[in-house]
Amino acid sequence: MEARFQIFLVLLVVLAGTALLARRINVAPAILLLLAGVALAFVPGIPSLELPPELVLLVVLPPLIYSASVAMSWREFKFNLRPIILLAVGSVIFTAFVVAAGTHYLIGLPWNVGFLLGAIVAPPDVVAPLAIARRLGLPRRILVILEGEGLANDATALILYRFSVAAISTGMFSLTKASGTFVAINVSEVMYGIAVGWLSLRARRFARDPQVEITLSLLTPYIAYWIPEHLGGSGVIATVACGLYMSWNGPLLISATTRLQGIFFWDLVIYLIEGLLFLLTGFQMRSLIEKSKAFPLDDILLAIAVVITVVVIARFAWVFSVSYLQRQWDKRRGQRDRLPSWQGTFVVAFTGVRGTVSLAAALALPFTLPDGEAFPYRDLILFCSFGVIFITLVGLGITLPWVTRWLGLADAGHTEHVAELQAEIAARREALGAALKSLDAITDDRELSDEVVKLLRARHETRVNQLPDSLDPEADDVSAAGIDLTRELITSERKFIHILLRDGKITDETRRHIERDLDLEEASLANREYREM
Repeated sequence: MEARFQIFLVLLVVLAGTALLARRINVAPAILLLLAGVALAFVPGIPSLELPPELVLLVVLPPLIYSASVAMSWREFKFNLRPIILLAVGSVIFTAFVVAAGTHYLIGLPWNVGFLLGAIVAPPDVVAPLAIARRLGLPRRILVILEGEGLANDATALILYRFSVAAISTGMFSLTKASGTFVAINVSEVMYGIAVGWLSLRARRFARDPQVEITLSLLTPYIAYWIPEHLGGSGVIATVACGLYMSWNGPLLISATTRLQGIFFWDLVIYLIEGLLFLLTGFQMRSLIEKSKAFPLDDILLAIAVVITVVVIARFAWVFSVSYLQRQWDKRRGQRDRLPSWQGTFVVAFTGVRGTVSLAAALALPFTLPDGEAFPYRDLILFCSFGVIFITLVGLGITLPWVTRWLGLADAGHTEHVAELQAEIAARREALGAALKSLDAITDDRELSDEVVKLLRARHETRVNQLPDSLDPEADDVSAAGIDLTRELITSERKFIHILLRDGKITDETRRHIERDLDLEEASLANREYREM
């Protein structure tokens, strides 16, 4: 136990150090974490670490999916539902079939084993590619499509995975029965996920305590995921539906205190989970190399090269073919084009990084069949899965910035970002105006003193006057300078408050109250800085 805890501390140190290095050299942290995990696995004295598949599929995956779903806009998800479904369902199934055919004819895998391998490597990850894409300032619609695909495609892949394992284990498979089961699982999980979201919001509103509410928010993804998964589903669709329901309905039912504390809590949890996952994924290189001694190296490299090539070609073929058919369909119906340009379509096709769900599914394969024989090609499936993850992640991280510049999409989302800021300023003005009108109505209905009304009106008018009038580059420079100066003034206040505390002129309780207000103001500055990036 002590040795494991020490390894955990080492991983946390590596996680923090790698994140700092990634920020300095402007590289996606996931890439460095994966490489750091590979390097750490071969350090003398470090024991071999196996990534338990049940840890990923039952413990790690639910909060990751739930957090991303809550952060997702339901309105944008619904608007882009057609391309998201075509990628999350159609592309995964198509890729699984193409991988099965490619591995069968090129390296001689049986059809059922090839389809199982295809189901494992078909779903792109949502974490790493989005982190890279956001840094490049890509248009928001591309980000929404990629995020929506990453949220839902694991469900399709895991259902196909279970069908494939069952078919290999029993030797029986019915396409009609499997298709009906697939539809039933998805429909029932959507309904169940919405029900869990509704109950969670009511329970949190009844609790009225930030600590209890955050605890309930941590339990929610597991309740949404575990029950469908235990009953034979994937659990992913239920968790996504639950998160989207919370995203749409939560703002009016969750208190401000809970939301502020919950944002910090979930940011830290997701940061640690994602970082440790990539590190542990890299750690698997050591055990894979030890197992590879039983296979000719040429066969392993050939299998990995075939699978990667087929996966990449299948995604490009699917994305461009479906995009063309969708545009033709919209033209015939007289609808406006809702898809990205061909450059955006290329980026969607190019951004196909495989992640830890693929590795966890491969690790979760049984060692033996029901009759006691070894599960066919289990180690080869592991090698191919890790190879696809490693090459797509590192390759994408290195080449995507160059590809976006080549396509002319570098900072293409800047105009959208400025328009969003303008809309935000307008919304703030309108909301403050509505509040002032509400104050007038309340004044007419209730007996309020003139001093109270005057103070409230002055407060809202001050907030209106603080909003910027424009977002031109010069105004942005002034705003940035103002943010830096305000941060310096807050630091001066902190130092003076500490002097007052040291001299015994205020109590610790008073100091904490003042610091909380200063913390909120500084957090507001950080939020403004993030929006203007």
